[in-house]
Amino acid sequence: MCREARCPNQAECSSRGTATFLILGDRCTRDCRFCAVRHGTPLPVNPEEPFLVAAATADMGLRHAVVTSVTRDDLPDGGAELFVAVIRAIRSCSPGTTIEVLIPDFQGDWQSLKKVIDARPDVINHNVETVPRLYPVVRWGASYERSLELLDRVYAHDRGIVTKSGLMAGMGETRAEITHVIRDMVGSHVTVLTIGQYLRPSVLHHPVDRYLPPHEFDELKDLALAEGIKRVAAGPLVRSSYKAGLMFAEETGTAE
Repeated sequence: MCREARCPNQAECSSRGTATFLILGDRCTRDCRFCAVRHGTPLPVNPEEPFLVAAATADMGLRHAVVTSVTRDDLPDGGAELFVAVIRAIRSCSPGTTIEVLIPDFQGDWQSLKKVIDARPDVINHNVETVPRLYPVVRWGASYERSLELLDRVYAHDRGIVTKSGLMAGMGETRAEITHVIRDMVGSHVTVLTIGQYLRPSVLHHPVDRYLPPHEFDELKDLALAEGIKRVAAGPLVRSSYKAGLMFAEETGTAE
């Protein structure tokens, strides 16, 4: 996934023993206007993916593995069963590795979400991405309220799982709107938050409204901490998995 999403932090994460894997193929059934991942008709699910991800995790000696996926609205459970299979495979092959899953919204199917929660990854991440006003423009097929409810349900079902989310800045949002979203996240019991600069993948994607200077990211971090988020990474190159293992270790009081 690190290469697929063109993440600028690949070397830093690798040096920390963290990597992100993309499962359920490489084609998304949605076409969000900010995302570099390909969209279109997905290929059939590869039943070998759990083994392949677990083997790579062990071979790389990862301390923290992040597992994410394209959105698969074509599957009855949105791919929840494969997330579960990957979690179990990593636990079997690499029991010392902590596991973070970055999941889609499963179209609001809470039984699918419960499958993932019951598999007990260490972190469940679901990105809100942007402010509600911009959802119809850049996040087609998604629902701001649904994403908040998903995060809240994770907390309600298992308070031992760290709940995490992420935002992109520079898409046309205002500071007041970001403040509102952060407060909503606190209300949904998000404890870890990433905030990064939106970078346009191509001319076909949503344009960048503005590039925030570093000091504004510092202000957003201070704002989120003041509102009640416990761990925040904010900066121009911050992405969902940035320092994921370190942030988990800090939140849980464990050594990375």
